[in-house]
Amino acid sequence: MRKLALKDEILLKVEKPARYIGGEVNSVMKDREKVDVRFAMCFPDVYEIGMSHLGIQILYDMFNRRDDVWCERVYSPWVDLDRIMREENIPLFALESQDPIKKFDFLGITLQYEMCYTNVLQILDLSGIPLNASMRGEDCPIVIGGGPCAYNPEPLAEFFDLFYIGEGETVYDELIDLYKDCKKNGIVRADFLRKASGIPGIYVPSLYEVTYGEDGTIASFAPREQGVPAVIQKQVETNMTEAPYPEAPVVPFIKVTQDRVVLEIQRGCIRGCRFCQAGMLYRPTRERSLESLKDHAYRMLKNTGHEEISLSSLSSSDYSDLPGIINYLMEEFRSQNINISLPSLRIDAFSLDVMSRVQDVRKSSLTFAPEAGSQRLRDVINKGLTEEVILEGADAAFHGGWNKVKLYFMLGLPLETEEDRKEIAHLAEKIAEKYYEIPKDQRNGKCQITVSTSFFVPKPFTPFQWARMFQPGDYLGFAKTVNHEIKEMLNQKSIRYNWHQADVTLLEGIFARGDRRISAVILEAYENGALYDAWTEYWNYDRWLQAFETCKIDMDFYTVRERKTDEILPWDFIDIGVTKKFLQKEWERALRGEVTPNCRMNCSGCGAGRYQTGVCTERRGDAG
Repeated sequence: MRKLALKDEILLKVEKPARYIGGEVNSVMKDREKVDVRFAMCFPDVYEIGMSHLGIQILYDMFNRRDDVWCERVYSPWVDLDRIMREENIPLFALESQDPIKKFDFLGITLQYEMCYTNVLQILDLSGIPLNASMRGEDCPIVIGGGPCAYNPEPLAEFFDLFYIGEGETVYDELIDLYKDCKKNGIVRADFLRKASGIPGIYVPSLYEVTYGEDGTIASFAPREQGVPAVIQKQVETNMTEAPYPEAPVVPFIKVTQDRVVLEIQRGCIRGCRFCQAGMLYRPTRERSLESLKDHAYRMLKNTGHEEISLSSLSSSDYSDLPGIINYLMEEFRSQNINISLPSLRIDAFSLDVMSRVQDVRKSSLTFAPEAGSQRLRDVINKGLTEEVILEGADAAFHGGWNKVKLYFMLGLPLETEEDRKEIAHLAEKIAEKYYEIPKDQRNGKCQITVSTSFFVPKPFTPFQWARMFQPGDYLGFAKTVNHEIKEMLNQKSIRYNWHQADVTLLEGIFARGDRRISAVILEAYENGALYDAWTEYWNYDRWLQAFETCKIDMDFYTVRERKTDEILPWDFIDIGVTKKFLQKEWERALRGEVTPNCRMNCSGCGAGRYQTGVCTERRGDAG
């Protein structure tokens, strides 16, 4: 019988003790004495967020299929338990075995959001692992980072032994086999890391040296020794249908953010929005076959008892057999009252018909993401969505019985003007007008339109990676313009407006495009109490301003400065398939307001065709 790491009196003191006890349905238990490699898989945020992450579910299942590996889970302790663990010197532990993390061979941390970076240090700190990778001895796990933020690993380079660049289904087995061999033959940590750098997609920061010019930009980035690759190649799963996928995901004891079965129907996106990092990182678009999706859906619902299934994709409407999978789910599980969640749909006649059959129209709201208010700016960002299509979709939805619409926009986009911001209010007004064109006796109550704006953050490996940002006061001024214009609309009572925090945006932008010098700022802020920065109630901007001042690092260098296209960027040593030349061409097209067709309409030669899979192989000659 397992012994819990926390005593009953501690569990009774903390909020939601089920976060820490493990033992959930479908969690994997093994004999620690009969496995060769122990892997702690970490999401650096609270349990409810981490348990909702599909990537960890996939890797957890994939690793535990190996008899020689036991993969367990660990999440950030909430602030109440964090305090107790420090006061009582309780080491951070894994949920399954309740063993201390420091006893593991690997600690894998998924990096999904920049504002979780101080939580990464919390995980290391509570585990008793030195924060700086250069200080770790043979008794420490190998700390490995992966996920979308790992595509610019440099702000965290001092804290990680290695980074996995690419999709987890590809070379993890090779890395684990190498580790087993090194462990068996007594090869020390440093030599293992050197050998690991030879595996495609593995980046070992300590084996590279960065120099800086007088203007603060990177002068050089190169391996410290021969045999270490100068360029790290992103690893791509080329056969999604045959790729590992969990048949029995862990079922949490408490309600989590995504409390449902998640069915990934495809990976990647054909659309090419110039602000979207995921759309570039996960190229080319690859689909899972309809038959495999049917099988996964049946098994996961049977093995979990969940009453809802969500189709996961960056753009579900672009899945080639969307009607097939939706009709299967509706027919197969109708008698079980399984709810079907359909995120990332384009609002067209088919989507509205399906949603009306699977949702309670009177309770649900429709989501549009125009991203920009004017057609000119939507062309700049290559959104591929016209005002006509938006209004037709809204009109069809209102006639179908919906009366609630959510609209998502960004402020601070490249080439954005005050007129573009005002157009957000005008578009919301036009949508409201569509509702009130319906005869009063045929309407479904009052119209509710919620306009939400976030502030644009330039991300690596996008055509906007060279763009400038603004000061917090500027961002708030942009939001004030939108707010004022909405109040001038005839239907202002039907329109509600929300906007994001400006100072959080600024820090996110610094972390997204920062270099190794930012590591010192993150460490300084953490040591002064920064934690759970993604949570409004614990966000403290002054703490970060002080950290930048202490470290003598100019925030404006990373934010308001527009990069030159010939500048060496901190992530240039990573090759994601999409070429820098293509991104530069798209940046130039954006400045001219030119639209680039999606991948199925025409190949744009982005470079992802080298992987010879997915949408790149659908038509002859579209090799990219």
